[in-house]
Amino acid sequence: MSFENKSVVVTGASSGLGAVLAESFAARGASLTLFARRQPDLEAVAERCRAAGGKAIVFAGSVSELDDCRKLAGAAEAEYGGIDVLVANAGVSMWARFDETEDTQLFRDLIDVNYMGAVNCVHACLPAIKARKGVITAVGSIQGKIPVPLHTGYVASKHALQGFLDTLRGELDGTGVDVVTALPHWLRGTRLRSNAFAKDGERVGEGRRGHSKESVSLEACSEAILRAIERRDREVVIPWKLRLLPWLKLIAPRMLDRIVSGEMKRQG
Repeated sequence: MSFENKSVVVTGASSGLGAVLAESFAARGASLTLFARRQPDLEAVAERCRAAGGKAIVFAGSVSELDDCRKLAGAAEAEYGGIDVLVANAGVSMWARFDETEDTQLFRDLIDVNYMGAVNCVHACLPAIKARKGVITAVGSIQGKIPVPLHTGYVASKHALQGFLDTLRGELDGTGVDVVTALPHWLRGTRLRSNAFAKDGERVGEGRRGHSKESVSLEACSEAILRAIERRDREVVIPWKLRLLPWLKLIAPRMLDRIVSGEMKRQG
């Protein structure tokens, strides 16, 4: 699949991976519709996309609101005549023990963004994507397949997303629409950690958590995702070696628990 003149919708596009994905698509000649809550940041990303050689419009709103997602789809169709690719990237995380969390509202918030946000966007964009036999892509996480301490709500939301996408792929078989799941490891250069929910439901803030030496750059992650979309792959795990973890969960779950718990302790 070539991205030249293709209509691509990217959510969570105002910063981090979403912004880098948008610029990568633009460098390949795509026509972008960028979606996030922060209009000024979206405009800045759109300018960089145009400078990279693509087209870009912006739409400010929340993936948690189905009406916003419908308006997003309408904006992309009005500007470009349809939608070829949806990248559901918006997400939020947490960093707290479950038995120390003060309220379960943060779990609802995680589900609203990480799971329902993707569901809303897919629901709104699917008719246009089916018309062009396009690609639905969602940025999940390898944590959607394994347990990770201090991330109960995040892991649950990503498991839900994984189940939704795998089932949707089967339902869309024969329609010409492909579903690509992107499962990255920890990424450098995002606000995901500083914006993660702490035990009190507030943001963790800057400087509280470091990155593992195994973390992946945004550029490397973006290139891997674009390659997977080009090839219409079912799934891409970033880095590739993490594909072993779900198998380890099946054959040696206690070993996996020790490995993951040790890594979380090293990160503070």
